[in-house]
Amino acid sequence: MTHAPSPALAPSPALARARPADAALRALRRDAPVLPVVLLVALLALPAPAGGEPAGGGGTGTLADAVSALVVGGCAVHLARTGRRPLTRTAAVLLGLPVIGVTVAAFGASSAATGVAGAARYLQIFVLVPAAVLMLVRDARQFRIVAWALVALALWQGAIGVRQNLTGTGASYAGEDIRAVGTFGSTDVMGMATVVSYGLVCALALAFRPHAPRQRSAAVTCAVLLTVPLALSFSRGAWIATAAACTAVLFLAGARRAGRVLLAGGAAAVVLVAGLGVGSALLQERLGSITQVTGAPDQSVVDRYTMWAASADMWREHPVTGVGLKGFPDHRDGHASLALSSASDTAGAGSGFVRQPLLSPHNMYLLVLAEQGLLGLAALAGGWAALLVLGLRAWHGERAGRGGSRPDCALLACGLLVWQLVDFVYADIGGPSTVLTAVMLGMVAWWSVGPREEAARG
Repeated sequence: MTHAPSPALAPSPALARARPADAALRALRRDAPVLPVVLLVALLALPAPAGGEPAGGGGTGTLADAVSALVVGGCAVHLARTGRRPLTRTAAVLLGLPVIGVTVAAFGASSAATGVAGAARYLQIFVLVPAAVLMLVRDARQFRIVAWALVALALWQGAIGVRQNLTGTGASYAGEDIRAVGTFGSTDVMGMATVVSYGLVCALALAFRPHAPRQRSAAVTCAVLLTVPLALSFSRGAWIATAAACTAVLFLAGARRAGRVLLAGGAAAVVLVAGLGVGSALLQERLGSITQVTGAPDQSVVDRYTMWAASADMWREHPVTGVGLKGFPDHRDGHASLALSSASDTAGAGSGFVRQPLLSPHNMYLLVLAEQGLLGLAALAGGWAALLVLGLRAWHGERAGRGGSRPDCALLACGLLVWQLVDFVYADIGGPSTVLTAVMLGMVAWWSVGPREEAARG
């Protein structure tokens, strides 16, 4: 004799619907510490304020800068509530190194207000926000959440940039308003290029996540799509840095695979540019101007190399501590040749014609060398080099384990740092997108010097 199951024991439809909701709520609670970092990234999807921050750091700040301060404060509250150990000894040393050079250079600034403003900006970007991101990201799941947020931001800004190119509403380039700049405007032409480059490197690295075929396919699609706005940004520095970072990611993932991908990419580029003539004239002209320093070079190239020479001259006069924070504009004319123009011209993307003063050498290493001397450069660049070495060492350990579940995290961290180290040859801090540099350094630090026991649980 059989009995029908009691209706009281059968799960009700309402209970069945509640289970996914409970699981989502638990996931939200688990990932709550990293949500302020995601919000910080998302805010860069909003239009940048008019007038923005000048190159070289220090300015009126943006909403993202204000939220970055809340991220640091929220991190402090989180640590107080959980009682976690804030940083490993290695992380504390590497992230704290810039404080030395910045503090000394602040005392050499032209005024106390200038020194304080410059020091606050450097500490925000290279010390406080990276440390907060490192402490808030607890495992590989949360690391990937931030990475996908960067990819989403890049797709949004890239879509706006492509539309600007197609409709002639971008920043002015070669007499036409076709330069893709996203929501950053014509006064920050590197903003969209930086965001799109970060997103492309993240997407390429996430394509190597094991046991996640759907996410790998989505990552590959995103990486391919992001090559279009990157090309339309006409940013030579971003092109070079992205090529270097993507090559590093591919070779770390496997030399044979890297060779196949590079051959396929090169063939596609030849077909599109040489065969079909897609953007060939403007892109080839832009690429050719990178090394053109004699004859009839691009004026922006002349200005860049002239300011590089001026920075080196400043350093020779003050080799140890530099001329002081934010001192490059004050000493520029006394060290630059007559080939330097008084300002650069910007227009388009909703703004009228603007003369942008040349306030930095557009080379982070030379900017630090001129303003902070060898002391500041050794502290900053030495910390970055150590993070890269330790990141590669952790990647080697991941591969040696042969069961690692985080190769995409390793490739992403190493790729982003390679991109930044190369891009700093052609750019420096300044503009709304600078806060992403701090987020990137925090992600790199999580992989390179974060608590290994928590990383392993991820």
